Amino acid sequence: MKTLYDAGAHVGYARTRRHPTSAPFLYSTKDRTDIFNLEETEKRLAAAATYAASLAQAGKTLLFVGGKHEATSSVKSGAESAGLPFVAGRWIGGTLTNFKIIRKRIDRMEKLMKDRESGELEKYTKKERLMIDREIEELQGRFGGIASLRDLPAAMFIVDTRHEKTAVEEANQLRIPVIGLSSSDCDFSKVQFPIPANDTSVKSIALIVEAIANAYQSGKRAPAAK
Repeated sequence: MKTLYDAGAHVGYARTRRHPTSAPFLYSTKDRTDIFNLEETEKRLAAAATYAASLAQAGKTLLFVGGKHEATSSVKSGAESAGLPFVAGRWIGGTLTNFKIIRKRIDRMEKLMKDRESGELEKYTKKERLMIDREIEELQGRFGGIASLRDLPAAMFIVDTRHEKTAVEEANQLRIPVIGLSSSDCDFSKVQFPIPANDTSVKSIALIVEAIANAYQSGKRAPAAK
């Protein structure tokens, strides 16, 4: 709890921005700012971490998502440390609900990159190769983090479920469980494993992301259940 407190995880948004579903996770309001009950945060984080570990133990994929600037670095590094796919930028609508189309774009990106590495693109003019390089760069920017995703993820870990509303809606539509770092302005009813805490502080985000990434890694190291 002290670690959570030191990271500022207890600080929510102004009371005027409070979503009604966040009320059970709040301790009080100080200077018109909602304060989370860190005992509840600690309990929910532990539950989310246990779930993340169980996914790893079962060989299932957890997709990390966090596109706002406070979260991108932590989301990318956390996912990479656990060998997981991630979206650390703008969520492309249909990433889940139109996954077959998205996968085709990823396949094209991988083919172009392979052709470039093998020298297959040498048959094109300099201008054509430049255009292909630009296409590769654009595709990498959009889909590079989910290139390893061959099918829909078993679950998602989302930083700021309000900011990533479209990702949450797609997950709910497809009944994909969501682990969500959610502040007091978020709709907790749409998150199966909520972690009520500050989703704006870089320190708070980094702490929660690291906890989930570490839990997944520990699950990979654990022996499979018989």
